[in-house]
Amino acid sequence: MRDVDVGAIRRARGAIAGVARVTPVVGSGTLSDVVGGEVVLKAENLQRTGAFKVRGAMNTLAELGARARAGVTCGSAGNHAQALALAAHHHGVPCEIFVPAGAPISKIEACRGFGATVTEGGASLGEAVEASLERAGSTGMAFCHPYDDPVVVAGQGTLGLELVDDIDGLTTVLVPLGGGGLAAGTAIAVKSTLPHVRVIGVQAAACAPYAGHPAPAGPVVTLADGIAVKSPGEVTRPLVERWVDDVVTVDEDAIADAMVLLMERAKLYVEGAGAVGAAALLSGAVRPATSGGTTCVVLSGGNVDLGVVPGLIRRHENEAGRRLMVFARIDDRPGGLAKLLAVFADGGANLIEVEHVREGIDLHVRETGVHATFEVRGRDHARRLLEAAAEQGYELRAQGP
Repeated sequence: MRDVDVGAIRRARGAIAGVARVTPVVGSGTLSDVVGGEVVLKAENLQRTGAFKVRGAMNTLAELGARARAGVTCGSAGNHAQALALAAHHHGVPCEIFVPAGAPISKIEACRGFGATVTEGGASLGEAVEASLERAGSTGMAFCHPYDDPVVVAGQGTLGLELVDDIDGLTTVLVPLGGGGLAAGTAIAVKSTLPHVRVIGVQAAACAPYAGHPAPAGPVVTLADGIAVKSPGEVTRPLVERWVDDVVTVDEDAIADAMVLLMERAKLYVEGAGAVGAAALLSGAVRPATSGGTTCVVLSGGNVDLGVVPGLIRRHENEAGRRLMVFARIDDRPGGLAKLLAVFADGGANLIEVEHVREGIDLHVRETGVHATFEVRGRDHARRLLEAAAEQGYELRAQGP
């Protein structure tokens, strides 16, 4: 079977019940106000293992039945691996995960926590997938594809059934689009019941084959790495083309803005791939539903790489005018730095970091250069601080607000 219909999705709902959660739909006053229409969020980032993938994985194990006794395997460095490990644990069958060298330790440990065997090696995800296929061929284990399988698509489509059940006046659905399993399954489930609803797939501009962009050569660098799939599947491509109404792209700045807004205002921790729908609204790539309709943004996952968060916050603080960076020449004598910093402390600024610079600039023999970064309350506050420093005789070069 290569096609998927709503009947298969309804059967999948029974197969995944008890493990996959029915995740909440929450209103977003902030997004609604910003974009000028009613917006709700499908918080799939609160799903088991932190992403929608458990739906497809559970349906796959249920479909395999006795054929899974020898075990299941996949090549993955992310959400699919964790979902398959959980599904295998639930069904009591062996699971072997192959990940490329350098895969995130947190995700490896999550898989092992569900009892999976994890093998690290290979320079790329493609090599990990090849190793998994070889293992399946030599042992009789079942290779489980992350998206290009009708059973997986049906499992992911259970999310769409929940949207139909839980959202009154649904008019538009924005869903992340990578390999196409979630977008296709959601579209089939929603439009089979509510054909008037528009389902829009959202891709990261850095890797958007469904939007007609050629796949980039080499590794794809994007905050939305979870949907950076270069080649749509043989199963998913025709389903997406048939059922999804439109495909749009969003750039890295829009994704970063959406991730921070969701953290700061909605109190939801969402990975880049999961935030692209919100990014599409914020950037104007998609207009919200009008005439009283409701737009739903699917937040497909919450497995954020913690190393990314400080950079997101720093960027947001700079964009909001809440960081002030200055360069100053000061006396290279005891107390010289303290006097400069006192001007900013007295003005209510908080010092974040400071660095002496003595090389590569023109300085008097009794001078040193200083780069300092302060947390401020906004652009007006920064201006007052710079004026106060100038009154004290400091000539500053400022960056920031």
